[in-house]
Amino acid sequence: MSADSKQPQPPEDGAATTADSTSLLLSHARLTDGRTVDVRLVGGRIEAVGTAGSLTAVGARVDLAGYLLLPAAAEPHAHADTALSADTPGPVSYAPEDVQRRATEAALLQLGHGATALRAHVRIGDVHGLGPLEAVLQARRSLRGLADLTAVAVPRLLTGVAGADGLATLRDAVKMGAGVVGGCPDLDPDPTGYVEAVLEVAAEHGVPVDLHTDGDDPARLARLAAMAGGLWPGVTIGPCAGLARLPAAAARRAADQLAAAGVTVVCLPQGGCGATEVRGTAPVRLLRAAGVRVAAGSGALRDVANPVGRGDPLEAAYLLASLGGLPPEEAYGAVSTHARAAMGLPEVRVEAGFPAELLAVRGERLAGVLSLAYSRIVVHRGRVVARTSAVREYCDSAAALDLPRQARPERPERPEHPEWPPEPGGPPAGPDVRS
Repeated sequence: MSADSKQPQPPEDGAATTADSTSLLLSHARLTDGRTVDVRLVGGRIEAVGTAGSLTAVGARVDLAGYLLLPAAAEPHAHADTALSADTPGPVSYAPEDVQRRATEAALLQLGHGATALRAHVRIGDVHGLGPLEAVLQARRSLRGLADLTAVAVPRLLTGVAGADGLATLRDAVKMGAGVVGGCPDLDPDPTGYVEAVLEVAAEHGVPVDLHTDGDDPARLARLAAMAGGLWPGVTIGPCAGLARLPAAAARRAADQLAAAGVTVVCLPQGGCGATEVRGTAPVRLLRAAGVRVAAGSGALRDVANPVGRGDPLEAAYLLASLGGLPPEEAYGAVSTHARAAMGLPEVRVEAGFPAELLAVRGERLAGVLSLAYSRIVVHRGRVVARTSAVREYCDSAAALDLPRQARPERPERPEHPEWPPEPGGPPAGPDVRS
């Protein structure tokens, strides 16, 4: 556990607390263990968790009655430079201002879904040089205080005569501010040499490695695992959809080798991305059984590789549960706890002392939340940074069906917060269901 994750003892109920503009009380929130609690956030961390009604607000207050409170999601595999480009007429523009706009809009979209931290792969070199990376780094600066964005430098070639420029560009990218080095060894004439080059740059600068691979070559995976073992601060690969197509014995051996080397696998339940050729998802249960840390990401977000990509971590968790057969708790852990660990971020729990990176979703249990995750409230560094409210309405004749429906609570449906304006208009006509 990192130093940031150590848990100080929460103050006793009723202890004096100095009013702080960064203080926020989340009241009447439901936890996955069934408890209803108040959660006080101060200075970007969880200061106290107590029985509902036991904590007093020293700053702003948000009523989370009817919401399930979770550790926030994280996005470990985004493509910021190509996001939201599927509908672009003609060739996609990589002008810095266009890349920055797309990267910023995509990050805000994913933040609204609940991802308060994002790792974005950005292609470098060739005709565009470091321009897209600089644009994504500018987007990162503009998002400060809303979401944490880390850029992964992705060179095309790193071996042979053509790779010399790519290697120099990769080093320049790290100096510019790329926090992770990556790439696509499968597309290089010498995949092993490509991995060696990336690991060398990572070791020089002390940064993590995040590589694209289909994972359909057992020998190549074995060499990667052998080279990656023990590298600090760690190696991540994905989406590894090809691993699911290997014979069972070969896939198990590969999984054992990755586990022994401490390599993390990021799968993409919504499909692939433009950097890989094989669609589908990695064999999550086989990898987990071998002891491999498995996180889940979104990959393509409405670009040429997937024009309908949503970039929604809760959808990724839903697919892991509905198609992958994972229990809802494990499925959500893949987009939250394991995703944060893959990104080198401190652990989050709804307990005193942990970072205040939280997601409230309307619903009572995790399975229902993954099924119908409409209304969401996102907390980053102890502050509400995004909210999505959904209202479903039926015509008056639906009332005659006499079916159970969610009534309006006595407390205001719209959680109270000084930064949010009151909800316009009066109640809708006829019965409604708020999700």
